[in-house]
Amino acid sequence: MAGTPATRSTRSTRSAAQYEFRVVSIPPSASRTDVRQLLTEQAEYGRWELSRHRIYLGGVRKVWLRRKIIRVVSTL
Repeated sequence: MAGTPATRSTRSTRSAAQYEFRVVSIPPSASRTDVRQLLTEQAEYGRWELSRHRIYLGGVRKVWLRRKIIRVVSTL
């Protein structure tokens, strides 16, 4: 990929389910194949799913990914 995407993670709550969000900024010089590969890897290995996708003036793309926060309760 020509430029490395910038990422930012935040935690947010929506109704009963809690999600962690990651914002990925993709430069306009990135090819569609590279973007697809990046998002596929995030989904497969990081368990992220696509929440939102925006294309801004100038071609910069921002993708919001989310994944469920799984709370572990101690049984001891």
